[in-house]
Amino acid sequence: MQFLLLAYDGTDPQAPQRRLRVREEHFKKIGLLKMKSEFLFGGAILDENNEMIGSMIVYDVPDRHSIDKILKDEPYLTNGVWEKIEIKPFRLAKIE
Repeated sequence: MQFLLLAYDGTDPQAPQRRLRVREEHFKKIGLLKMKSEFLFGGAILDENNEMIGSMIVYDVPDRHSIDKILKDEPYLTNGVWEKIEIKPFRLAKIE
């Protein structure tokens, strides 16, 4: 089952530095998920100045409980980067 995660960073002046400080740790976690085919695609949400203000990720996991397990040690959550997240079931269109 696929899930779409939309996550928004804090808006305080230190938010960009928090994101950059743990970015490599976040990428390492995503790399492990990709190796297990649980990460399909994702990237940074940008503002009108091309500054990172959040993230979008599509996961492919058995169920919602699996997403909750993944997020328990997600560096952007445990280090206070993401302040608001939304998770919705998702289906990637199969265009032939």
